[in-house]
Amino acid sequence: MTATADIASGSRPQGTGAIADFEIAFAARRRRMRTSWAIGAILFLIVFAFTSWIGDFFKVTQVSMPDGSREWRWIIPAGIPRLGEFIEKTIPALRWDTLGVDIAEWFWRWQIWMGLLFETILIAFMATVLGVIGGFVLSFPAARNLAPNRWVLLITRRYLEIARTVPELVWALIFVFCFSVGPMAGVLAIGLHATGALGKLYSEVNENIDMRPLEGVKAAGGTWFDQVRYGAVPQVLPNIISYTLLRFEINVRASSIIGYVGAGGLGQEFRVAISFQEYTDLSALFVIIFVTVMVIDYGSEKLRHRVIGLGERTS
Repeated sequence: MTATADIASGSRPQGTGAIADFEIAFAARRRRMRTSWAIGAILFLIVFAFTSWIGDFFKVTQVSMPDGSREWRWIIPAGIPRLGEFIEKTIPALRWDTLGVDIAEWFWRWQIWMGLLFETILIAFMATVLGVIGGFVLSFPAARNLAPNRWVLLITRRYLEIARTVPELVWALIFVFCFSVGPMAGVLAIGLHATGALGKLYSEVNENIDMRPLEGVKAAGGTWFDQVRYGAVPQVLPNIISYTLLRFEINVRASSIIGYVGAGGLGQEFRVAISFQEYTDLSALFVIIFVTVMVIDYGSEKLRHRVIGLGERTS
């Protein structure tokens, strides 16, 4: 009767007015969101265009033509054929009737390379262990919800930022200067950088945990270390294992490069191949590293699934 009386009197029902108000507010908010997205897209395009210009993406340079003349061309289409020429130089001549001989010639230094590959993996393993220890220990005082106080949080975060901001090659140069050439410099360089990277990742995982278990440990009289040990670690352990295995794969690639500055591993062979323009050796080294990373990635995936119990559920 009330709704009928409202219609008869020309006034709209209360529910209808609420829906209309919601639709008006929703339309206004949608307009604001569209405006914000449009402004953001325009700013992004401006920054992207400026960065591309600074990065020489619009650069025009002189190139040699097939007839020997030189003409001005846009650098990107002019440089892409050069990339094809480089790739062509790295591909060895493989013939079916002499395939075994061609492959043996391609990997002619395989004994030396296998020894250096073993050294590379050991460098990555040792550096990962150091990085995990440092990152794990520092990740708890670097988490906003777990730091004992503000000063510990600031100091820990700044240290992790410095450790991961400096590239591995720069750390390697510093440690080569301090400890001479060899694997030790590579282990310290990658381990220090891994500490900063893993500490950042671990701390972000720590900030997403459920704080109720820690409050229970604290209510029972537990110290800060007890809260971390019994309240936080069990929650973050699966993610820590996942990030650790991923970092080991990254460290294998990094340890194969830092040898370029004398820090051990396959990197020194890259330096020799580039210096003497042995392009087929470069492709052979790339194949070795690619297969190694692929095997490590497969093994890491199986290990991670076994640790978190996924393999048992899917089998």
